[in-house]
Amino acid sequence: MKSSRLLFGYALAYLAFLYVPVLVLPLFSLNNSAFIAFPLAGFTTRWYAGLADSALQHALVNSLKVGIATALISTLLGLTAARAVTRYRLRGANAALGVISLPLFIPDIVLGISLLLLLGTLGLPLSLASVVLGHLLICVPFSLTVLIARFEGFDRNLEEASADLGEDGWMTFWRVTLPLMLPGIVASLLLTFITSFDEFLVAYFLSGTEATLPVYIWSQLRFPARLPMVLALGTLILAVSVVLVIFAEKLRNQGVKKPVVGA
Repeated sequence: MKSSRLLFGYALAYLAFLYVPVLVLPLFSLNNSAFIAFPLAGFTTRWYAGLADSALQHALVNSLKVGIATALISTLLGLTAARAVTRYRLRGANAALGVISLPLFIPDIVLGISLLLLLGTLGLPLSLASVVLGHLLICVPFSLTVLIARFEGFDRNLEEASADLGEDGWMTFWRVTLPLMLPGIVASLLLTFITSFDEFLVAYFLSGTEATLPVYIWSQLRFPARLPMVLALGTLILAVSVVLVIFAEKLRNQGVKKPVVGA
């Protein structure tokens, strides 16, 4: 009994350590003062009015372009790779998965500097396209993880039944596999989009003159008077990210076989 209470207390302390600082963000975004300190000066929404800034909107559009392109390409690559790994016996598949997942274990600053040096050596300009390239290295492993779990989560007998009824491999994929994979595909799109949209370090090194939203936010932190507006923007991004992650997780779990208790 005592150990369970200690474990429960530890869990609460751990959650508080993770999320209380995040909850401070929306609190100070509504504070009627440019200074981030207690006690609060009052309630206001005027910092949210500053989000109509043209430079901010341009950075937002850049992040949306990069996020959508990264999500589409990484999900397409993840879908084909996940199908190959789960449906065929490929020599060296585990080693390939390890190499694909390697960027997740490399610090983003090292990854960003390495890509910057590579693009400079090849003579390629820094642009939003180079940011997409860098984000693909980070997002493809996430997409692959989600889609492999999805492929392994539905009944393969449905594909075999389709083949027995005379459908070729492509039509079986189009009529059977794809509809069953759709929740996982949508979940992959959402998760990779969020990952790309929020990523800073790689975008900082590769964006050149076309700043993404996280890079723009970083640049505004130099000006104390702009800090409350940054908090307001961060609050909106946090809210949208939480909603998308919850939605993606629900979609990912739809239709996945669950173990039968007592089986």
